[in-house]
Amino acid sequence: MPSTTHTAPDLDIVTLDADGVTARLDQFADMLHACVHDGASIGFIEPFPVGEAEAFWRDKTIPALKGGKRVLFAALDHDRVVGTVQLDYDTMPNQAHRGDISKLMVRPDCRRRGIARLLMQAAENRARDLGRTLLTLDTRTGDSAEILYTSLGFETTGVIPDFARDPDSEKLSGTTVMYKRIIR
Repeated sequence: MPSTTHTAPDLDIVTLDADGVTARLDQFADMLHACVHDGASIGFIEPFPVGEAEAFWRDKTIPALKGGKRVLFAALDHDRVVGTVQLDYDTMPNQAHRGDISKLMVRPDCRRRGIARLLMQAAENRARDLGRTLLTLDTRTGDSAEILYTSLGFETTGVIPDFARDPDSEKLSGTTVMYKRIIR
């Protein structure tokens, strides 16, 4: 059952558990597939069939959600999944103050509506509710996401060159490692 954390006209930011993602598996797979084919550097390379996108959610995300140490936020536009981000707080005992942000994506046909910002704000609010005081993430150096994260108060700690292959070529790109301290 989804839990609404933010509402905007025709848009709800909700948390979904494993059953909620399973119920919308086709929408999540379609969104991931569309993002990768639009050039998003989120871990996958072309050719990237929709079956691989479905397998990611089914085999990686859903089990992590069942483990209870990850929260998935979804942006729903008239009940259609148009964006998502995950907050992973399955950390070692000496890092119980920290959470990791991963897999922020918005469908290419739904961008420039502030959806990514709303998703990130929901993740930060949940991290704060969980007593986390530090968020970390990484993003392809030079991507528009890097600008978004900076505008949300994330700071760059460094760049790792040649970190990952671009989704649509053999080119290796750097990743920018970022963090944000959360005030309770």
